[in-house]
Amino acid sequence: MPKVVDPARRRQEVVAAVWRVIRQDGLDRASVRNVAREAGLSAGSLRHYFATQPELLAFTLRTIIERIEERIAAALPADGDPRMRAARVLDELLPMDAERAAENQVWLAFTARALVDPELRTLCEEAHDALRSGCRALVESLAPNADTELETDRLHALIDGLAVHAALHPRTTTPTRMRAAVAAHLNELHTRGTH
Repeated sequence: MPKVVDPARRRQEVVAAVWRVIRQDGLDRASVRNVAREAGLSAGSLRHYFATQPELLAFTLRTIIERIEERIAAALPADGDPRMRAARVLDELLPMDAERAAENQVWLAFTARALVDPELRTLCEEAHDALRSGCRALVESLAPNADTELETDRLHALIDGLAVHAALHPRTTTPTRMRAAVAAHLNELHTRGTH
């Protein structure tokens, strides 16, 4: 009797293999053949789920976006202190543990590739717009009297900058330091934006 394979589970296993290949060898090495080898599959088996490398990479990028959205939704309290709410949301966006650090490294590899890949560029732009909208909502809840555009730009830049620094300089851009930078910014924003 043939083995029954759960397609959703297999796709997630393949995504994990893509992450490993990208982190070990770079995005350019994440071919269908190399990912299949990393996942312990034949290239033909992998093509059953992803016919081409662009399809495989687009699915992987979408998976990262969905994971972040799911973490944020799970972390959000229904109500409460807006600073605590903002801190929890931003904590989920930053590489605060090994899994999110890996996710962040893979995400940054994709953003570089998006400069020359139209499908990945579209996905990265959607993620950028979603992050910017989220930053705007946090600014509006924390600082109703602030210059919303300016403060959205500042918060967005802080989060992006911390993510890049954490990937490139993890010894100095630690979770503790990232949380402290975010908390200081949110406190300043709240103080300035409510007066």
